[in-house]
Amino acid sequence: MYRKMLEIRNLEQSAYDMASAGKLPGLVHVSTGQEAVAVGVCSTLRLEDTVVGTHRSHGYALAKGASPRSIMAELMGRQDGCCKGYGGSMHVTDVAHGMLGCTAIVGGGIGMSAGAALSHKLRRTDNVSVCFFGDGALGQGSFYEILNMASKWTLPLLLVCDNNLYSMSTRSEKVQAFSSCSDLASPYKIWGAKVDANNILEVYQAACTAADRARRGDGPSILDCVTYRWTGHGVGDPGIYRTAEELESWKMRDPINHLREYLIARKWLNEAGAARIDEEAKALVADAVSFAESSPHPAPEQAWKHLYSEPILKVYQECES
Repeated sequence: MYRKMLEIRNLEQSAYDMASAGKLPGLVHVSTGQEAVAVGVCSTLRLEDTVVGTHRSHGYALAKGASPRSIMAELMGRQDGCCKGYGGSMHVTDVAHGMLGCTAIVGGGIGMSAGAALSHKLRRTDNVSVCFFGDGALGQGSFYEILNMASKWTLPLLLVCDNNLYSMSTRSEKVQAFSSCSDLASPYKIWGAKVDANNILEVYQAACTAADRARRGDGPSILDCVTYRWTGHGVGDPGIYRTAEELESWKMRDPINHLREYLIARKWLNEAGAARIDEEAKALVADAVSFAESSPHPAPEQAWKHLYSEPILKVYQECES
């Protein structure tokens, strides 16, 4: 978990720097400071379990097992990207690792995850469907419809709120009538928990409980993972709606530092080992950047590929001709 958080942090820092320099196409949103949510939850999952994420997508895919090379190539819009260069930063997908996709639509992944959960149940597997979403998604009416449906159908669905306290520039407490989305569990007769998401072990333990319940057939759960993004909403957002003191207080609670100190205190890791893992994570990301830079851009004639299944594409081409 320590290694994976470092991989996410380093890959996203590289992406942020390149986007700031105008070297990446499209919008880029990073999860610096929030890494414990993706890694803590995905560490409980199996390959066959499915995940849907948000526009802040890279960490979920890396935590679920996607290749840093394929993600970086996708960010650069290259042919060897996980979506062939078509999706970019906000739509990272790797079905082979259970990463069904990410969506830039706020709350747009919740219904997709419920569909995946229903599929798991109808096929009588004990797999789990996980949906990551931001606190801004709690303003979407579909969230409450799916809570009700998932509860009535006892779907193996784990709803994970990346609660970084801000919906773009709006402080969540200014627009929400409840103190935590875990408070919504009781009315819908499901299990919920609010966790300190700067402590990855707390995230992991809560996710284990939720995943075990889902596998037993006990239905959905909600996790309110309280965390903080160190950057603005996306590249180019200076974050002037929050104070420097607030940002610094959260940086002092860095989830990566927290886990490193925990491991060293128990002699499961020493400073030299931590430094080695850090260097290995940086080397992995440097390799991903080099790979992506050498990957070709998709050719113009490929623009219509991968948009439809082959039978539908043939019909479309026949109609066009």
